[in-house]
Amino acid sequence: MNITSEMVTCLREKTGCGIMDCKQALVETAGDEEKAIAKLREKGIATALKKAVRTTKEGIIFSYIHAGGKLGVMLELNCETDFVAKTQQFQDLGKEIAMQIAAMSPVYVDKSEVNSAELEKEKEILKSQALKEGKPEKILDKIIAGRLDKYYERICLLEQPYVREASGKVKIKDVITEAIAKMGENISVKRFARFKIGEE
Repeated sequence: MNITSEMVTCLREKTGCGIMDCKQALVETAGDEEKAIAKLREKGIATALKKAVRTTKEGIIFSYIHAGGKLGVMLELNCETDFVAKTQQFQDLGKEIAMQIAAMSPVYVDKSEVNSAELEKEKEILKSQALKEGKPEKILDKIIAGRLDKYYERICLLEQPYVREASGKVKIKDVITEAIAKMGENISVKRFARFKIGEE
């Protein structure tokens, strides 16, 4: 199939990927735009995962105030360069994550921050619940592991389902990975604080 410049331009506008990458994806998918988008997305995420180990020392402190000044969030979102920090895409990402924190009140950035004592306590609670429900001992570990995933989704920002995505399958870490693929730099949440009037 003949891949026209119009097809390449259209795909580039939809994905933000380079011209050569768009052309190659269209060639590999015989001009099927949807398949080309999926291919570019896979490639971008694979590249993003490689970039996820790079140092992030630039970035912005974002603030978000909600509910008539009764709820506020401060977020430090990092990237590799000041250039990317100033882009609209990065600004939008920071605002979205700050609103996620306001809406879902996570406690930690990711699983690694959950202290071992708290984790062991949660495992004991989950084990006790499963036994009271009459679950067989031989599958307790599997049940606890599944319920721990739900626990992490509740308390860890990166594990939380993205509130703006209706399916509940896209997590905040996926949103950040896609942003890395689009912006070409590693991006990381360093820390955040959530304040609500009347809360300890």
